[in-house]
Amino acid sequence: MISLVPFLAFGPMQIVLVVLVVLLLFGGKKIPELMRGLGSGIKEFKDASKDDAKDIDPKIEDKK
Repeated sequence: MISLVPFLAFGPMQIVLVVLVVLLLFGGKKIPELMRGLGSGIKEFKDASKDDAKDIDPKIEDKK
């Protein structure tokens, strides 16, 4: 059986290649909008998971 682990390991060269492809596809002006949307999506996910955790166990408090 062939292992997929070597294909999933990202090195510095692969990361640079992905960044270059994203720059070519979306352009420099569109990337901040995409990152802003990604950040707000992550924030909403974290907030929703905190709410679900509080529903499951009311003893959980916000860590601030």
